[in-house]
Amino acid sequence: MIITKTPYRISFFGGGTDHPEWYRENKGGVLATTFDKYCYISVRPLPQFFDHKYRIVYSKVESIKNLNEIQHPSVRETLKYFNCHQGLEIHHDGDLPAKSGLGSSSSFTVGLVNALKELEGVHSSPYELATTAIHIEQNLINECVGSQDQISAAYGGFNEISFHSDDKFTVEPKLFPPNRVNDLNNHLMLFFTGISRFSSEVSKSQIINMKNCHSQMNELHDMVSEGSSILNNINTPIDEFGKLLHRAWISKRSLSGKITNSKIDELYSAAIKAGAIGGKVLGAGSGGFVLFFVRPENQDKVRAVLANLTYVPFNFENTGSKIVLSQPNGF
Repeated sequence: MIITKTPYRISFFGGGTDHPEWYRENKGGVLATTFDKYCYISVRPLPQFFDHKYRIVYSKVESIKNLNEIQHPSVRETLKYFNCHQGLEIHHDGDLPAKSGLGSSSSFTVGLVNALKELEGVHSSPYELATTAIHIEQNLINECVGSQDQISAAYGGFNEISFHSDDKFTVEPKLFPPNRVNDLNNHLMLFFTGISRFSSEVSKSQIINMKNCHSQMNELHDMVSEGSSILNNINTPIDEFGKLLHRAWISKRSLSGKITNSKIDELYSAAIKAGAIGGKVLGAGSGGFVLFFVRPENQDKVRAVLANLTYVPFNFENTGSKIVLSQPNGF
């Protein structure tokens, strides 16, 4: 049995510029980090005496004979990519809900790729994991998704990721002062809106409108280096990071009418009135998780006004996808 543990991510700045439709002709980059909530994938060979050849357990249970009949798109296309014809049982467990803006789909794909490579007896670098997952999601599943989630899931930690016109990318790990990182962590609050959505549907509307939003997209890209600069400079008040998050949210919500809605606008306004300095909806928008930057002394007030949402405490992490169990005997 192989078990992988792959983190979810929080993207601070540059979201949207990681779409191929943008960075093939313009500057693309994000500032993002992973945190201590994970996607777990287990893979084991399935003995031949079962009536089915593949058993996939997630929010559904699929027990089928033909690979092409697998309904889960990532499992189906990843197994086809690896030309995997042996019987397998695949289980997915996640610490947080899917379709919620934390890169959970890409964490799943990265974790599955990592497990199948381990099954082959091959160790993959973070770059190989990320590029393979990007190819599967964008070219095989044909999802309208960006390229940052797969990279964050594979590498882990704080990274400034740059996307190039030839579809390659570079990852610059950000070694911010530890006290600064702890200070930022203590100022962030994560809430689940209860709204799940397909990010690709929201992203499609944003991509269609990109040509009309060059100034906003370039502004979002420029905020990547600005955000890194704030965290690097211990003499800059940490509140400036929260103010930049607010500016980024104002710019991002103008990219498409599907990024926000009346419920999100109401809870965002309520949090700001209660003392939040800034925030954003994570991922493509339209639901999922919302992140707020709040001074510690005001966090009780924000929790009170958002009492109908699920509050999720978290800490940053820096491991990326990894193998936590590998028992190859019997393969």
